[in-house]
Amino acid sequence: MGSISLTWQDLAEKKRQSLLDLIPSEWCIPLPIPSAKERRDVTGAYTHQFLSPHEIAITETNAAEIVKNTCNGSWTATEVVTAFCHRAALAHQLLNCLHEIFFDQAIAKAKALDALFAEGGPVGPLHGLPVSLKDQFHVEGVETTMGYVGWIDTFEGEKGTGKERVFESEMVRELRKCGAIPFCKTSVPHTLMAAETKNNIIGCTLNPFNRNMSCGGSSGGEGALIGFRGSPAGFGTDIGGSVRIPSGFNGLFGLRPSHGRLPYGGAANSMDGQNTIRSVAGPIATSAKSLKLLTKSILNQEPWLYDPLVVEMPWREQSKADTLSFGIVMTESGVRPQPPVRRALDTVISVAKKLGHGLVEWNPPSHKKALEIGFSVFLSDGGLDIHKHIGLSGEPLHPRVAELYGNTPSAPITADKVAENYLQQRAYQKEYLDYWNSTAMQTGTGRPVDAVICMLSPMAALQLDSWMFIGCTPWVNVLDYSAIVIPVTKVDKDIDKFDEAYQPVNEDDRKTWESYNPDIQHGTPVGIQIVGRRFNEEKLIEIAELFEEALKDLSE
Repeated sequence: MGSISLTWQDLAEKKRQSLLDLIPSEWCIPLPIPSAKERRDVTGAYTHQFLSPHEIAITETNAAEIVKNTCNGSWTATEVVTAFCHRAALAHQLLNCLHEIFFDQAIAKAKALDALFAEGGPVGPLHGLPVSLKDQFHVEGVETTMGYVGWIDTFEGEKGTGKERVFESEMVRELRKCGAIPFCKTSVPHTLMAAETKNNIIGCTLNPFNRNMSCGGSSGGEGALIGFRGSPAGFGTDIGGSVRIPSGFNGLFGLRPSHGRLPYGGAANSMDGQNTIRSVAGPIATSAKSLKLLTKSILNQEPWLYDPLVVEMPWREQSKADTLSFGIVMTESGVRPQPPVRRALDTVISVAKKLGHGLVEWNPPSHKKALEIGFSVFLSDGGLDIHKHIGLSGEPLHPRVAELYGNTPSAPITADKVAENYLQQRAYQKEYLDYWNSTAMQTGTGRPVDAVICMLSPMAALQLDSWMFIGCTPWVNVLDYSAIVIPVTKVDKDIDKFDEAYQPVNEDDRKTWESYNPDIQHGTPVGIQIVGRRFNEEKLIEIAELFEEALKDLSE
């Protein structure tokens, strides 16, 4: 009797159920799971009913403080990891945010670290810290699907290699050396090329603060999980906004470093080998201090000795400048921010003024030009790679991705066009650099602007299956600048009213204006991004800490 061939639907359902089966029965939420209409916000009090007071205390502590407690013996690695495994299990049931669960492996590792601690103290600067990972990073003994049904039971789509059982990405190896404990991998949109996290395996990943809204993408599962406090910190990747957008949508801090600052070696990717605009790995966490801890800890492992694309640039402590100057961008390519985003920008600008820092109106080379360069690069292979991996199972392409890449591949660009893209990027980078340098004449500090304050999206978050203007983030990737996201506020329907009288200036502006619904978006986090020049990660983290403190004081 011949074997029965499983459809892509069968494979997806089998994988989806296998994840739920890994959740201990005592951690299962009683059915039926409430709908978004019944329970919009599943953070805070709703989640607390399923956790012990000690688990709540642990999971609502930021990564930097957790490490203090594990390193001084106040908390064991086992109790910390177990608490986050429990909360991550709740997150997945409510938000569909996990692709891989390996709680047993993580708890066993935590017990081993506790034994080592008893013998000689903490192991590494991240001793006992649970860390989640976007499902691009390979972990020994754990599958990587990257949202593709055709990658189930394979190594990046190739069957029978066995490599998925022993291979780990360089970032994972570095984290383990630091004493961190990976415990789950998080959801992505298949292909990674979308600002909404949806795939045919686990469905749509929701925003924990407002389940009517998207968690963003492509590191959407990281954003949702960490926003829910099901992980204290994790790592995503960013080629057009994929760390920053989920960070802002879920009320988190996120760092997009310049290429070569943090290790990316051994991670799965779409269009691997496209080197004009490179994807980078960056941390996401609940505090700026936690971003600093993660970044500094990884750099102290000297990753340039193991990943040939990492620049030999150790962590550089910053001497605090008395006065900073910021470029200010209030619109993007003619698109005006929706009311809550405008309020967030105004708040940050007001704080900067109050702290005595200078502000300069930012009029750089056109970001629209950067967007044109970026999408010419992103579409350069005609979708061959994406359609190859979608075609392994015959699953359908997400409609938003199909809008970019079509339902069938097209001809890739020729070598001369690849070179032309690179030359255009290089010319644009030079033009932008010259403009940035020219601002030294305006700042009053004797040096150019320190960083640029701008929106990462004109909307607080994307309503599910809706349109979104994505022109606010890719210009950073084209320039390969470093950028950081800070959470500022939440949508308030009583303050952030729809502006009936607004007159849009272009089609993207009109669609952005019309898509704002304060009733649906109420309670959604709002973040903004701060952009620095290449390899300005330390400086941006310091700036984020400055605003974090000031915004905290403002809310108290």
